[in-house]
Amino acid sequence: MISFLASRLAFAGLVLLVLSAFVFFLFFVAPGDPARLLTGEKATEAQVAQVRANLGLDRPIHEQYLSFLGRTVQGDLGFSYRNQQPVTKLISNRMPATISLGIGAVLMWLALGIPIGIMSARHPGSWRDRMGQGFILVGVSFPTFVLGMALLYLLYFMPRQAGFTLFPAGGYKPFLADPLIWAWHMFLPWVTLALTTAAIYARLTRGEMLAVMGEDYIRTARAKGLSEHKVVLKHGFRSILTPLTTQLGADIAAVLGGAIVTEQVFGLQGIGSLAVQAVGNQDRPIIIGVVLLAGFFIVVANIMVDLLYVLLDPRVRNAH
Repeated sequence: MISFLASRLAFAGLVLLVLSAFVFFLFFVAPGDPARLLTGEKATEAQVAQVRANLGLDRPIHEQYLSFLGRTVQGDLGFSYRNQQPVTKLISNRMPATISLGIGAVLMWLALGIPIGIMSARHPGSWRDRMGQGFILVGVSFPTFVLGMALLYLLYFMPRQAGFTLFPAGGYKPFLADPLIWAWHMFLPWVTLALTTAAIYARLTRGEMLAVMGEDYIRTARAKGLSEHKVVLKHGFRSILTPLTTQLGADIAAVLGGAIVTEQVFGLQGIGSLAVQAVGNQDRPIIIGVVLLAGFFIVVANIMVDLLYVLLDPRVRNAH
């Protein structure tokens, strides 16, 4: 177990090192003046010269990269000259909204998608299965921004026209200030992000359960007199946890990296909206910081998935 964890951490470190090198060479070694690109076109020559000196751009490339890597490891993601703030501070201010969106959406899509997939698989060809497949088809086909706009129209605009407020239009409210107000403002973004993803989990769960429920050990469990509930949950569902865990690790990384569309629709000032603004303003330090942070989230999510493999699958655990 320790050797497995050490190998995973070593590989994760290598991936992050390669990502940092790619980002450095893309933004600092590519043609053009990096200092001018970082400060923007409106910066004076004195400001450009100051940035060039601060970043040590007159030094050899390998020294510049080592300095860049050292600052990144210490949590220094650079300075946004357009916002006149450190990138780390800008990202940390936006992090609560993205984390709130991710946590609520993950819980909601698991609570919806997995039961629907199990129900559909337990009654193949029945009306329950058709309803489940209908949910999957609609959820997979519906673009996130269309669903978000439809929810805003149905649950915000129309009630406001009728003289009452059912849900707010959006915006993030801090959790610690008032958890109920926080959840009230986050509910529509959660539903928007969760419904489309829940359809994917329902389809995955249904397909895996249909394959598992025909196995010999399932028939043996039924022959021993176990209830269908125990057969499905204890034997069937447990066998499909590995592919569900794989999907969940990728989806969590994507959400924490910034659910851009949902944040834009509901005006959530999260990491996704920060990235969009940075691209529009050509704010290179923020772009670099968001890319590195997203890569870090993806690597951490994959490490968590690998550890869950060890806990869920005895074959993986015995191999290490």
